[in-house]
Amino acid sequence: MKKTFLVDTNVILHDSSCIFHFDDNDIVIPITVIEEIDQFKRGHDPINFHARHFIRLLDKFSSDHIINGGASIGKGHGKISILTIFNDEPELMSAFFERKADHRILSAALHLKKKHPRKQIILVSKDVNLRLKAKALGLNSQDYYTDKIDDIEKLYRGKRLIEDAAPDLIQQMYASPYEKPIEDTTIPNPVSNEYFILRCRSQSALASYNPLTAMLERVDKLMAYGIMPRNAEQTFALHALSNPNVQLVTLSGKAGTGKTLLALAAALENNKKYRQIYLARPVVALSNRDLGYLPGDIESKLDPYMQPLFDNLSVIKNQFSEIDKRYVKIQAMLENGKLEISPLAYIRGRSLEKIFFIVDEAQNLTPHEVKTIITRAGEGTKIVFTGDPYQIDTPYLDSQSNGLSYLIDRMKGQAIYAHITLEKGERSELAELASNLL
Repeated sequence: MKKTFLVDTNVILHDSSCIFHFDDNDIVIPITVIEEIDQFKRGHDPINFHARHFIRLLDKFSSDHIINGGASIGKGHGKISILTIFNDEPELMSAFFERKADHRILSAALHLKKKHPRKQIILVSKDVNLRLKAKALGLNSQDYYTDKIDDIEKLYRGKRLIEDAAPDLIQQMYASPYEKPIEDTTIPNPVSNEYFILRCRSQSALASYNPLTAMLERVDKLMAYGIMPRNAEQTFALHALSNPNVQLVTLSGKAGTGKTLLALAAALENNKKYRQIYLARPVVALSNRDLGYLPGDIESKLDPYMQPLFDNLSVIKNQFSEIDKRYVKIQAMLENGKLEISPLAYIRGRSLEKIFFIVDEAQNLTPHEVKTIITRAGEGTKIVFTGDPYQIDTPYLDSQSNGLSYLIDRMKGQAIYAHITLEKGERSELAELASNLL
């Protein structure tokens, strides 16, 4: 049966092209949503760009029919219409005393359900509270599933433990040329740049699958700017970060696993290959309040958000004395702009040619924001996304719909992409204990 989807404001601000993702079903936009979007059209944040883009899209389809009956979106799609006239339904007024935009959107959905009792009316919202209110009123409501992965527990981890590996395979990893054709191994369905822990009784070896040569190659434990990996996962991560054939890397894991530290150490180790090192993170205000609530000028407001990045840099710097050339080099890179740490929004518009670009806390980005960053990568640029899909700070994202999870799910198997899930915390015994038990 053909459905009618009533779309909430947060869906549009999450993906301004959402109207093309409902197949041949019809779409209704309550006038309240248009009013809310109008409040977001000025600014430089991603939601502001989504607001402007959607308004331009709507203008493209606008006609007399968009109010009366709906305007066609195109072949293979349904119609889009704006609902302008509807009253606050009595059952809604008795349930909710406050008059607010969310309740007006619920009224629009109730109005459509009563006007078209034989149609399937579905409210689409990324706001779980609004979806619960809708269900309480007998309305069908659902999340926006287009860029949501199916099962976070089955998300690609980038590494595999091969128990009972053939002894000759492990021996080959330690005998020149330290590689073996993948078809001569018993490893099932290897993925491009996937990492393996090979074990056979007391023997073990670390290896990766090189899609360019179709060879299983040994992975060595290498130091990067004074940082030595402490476990197999960190060894794999540094290998991927230093591999010139891999242009996109994702590192996921809980706090204390070394994601950002390893990425920064690899960037410094390989800095001669790049014009600049960018280390950025999205700014997510506490309690969803704007930065204007914080005291001080813009630098003072942003300092708390950027401090974790400077902390990681300090860990690397403090390995050396102040007269060590590596310590001095980091200071010089900061002063001359070769190494730049800043909010992600400030990177917008920059030229990403020969850049080692690290995006921290990527789980707070939408899939569209991640795509925007990657599609701006120029020649010789390497992009690294780090984050924990289970630690989301934005209200309309979760472990299945955030940009980091979506990126890992979609990029799996690409020859220029590598991923590692870091599981063992190395910050301290106390931090690891708290992470596991609290």
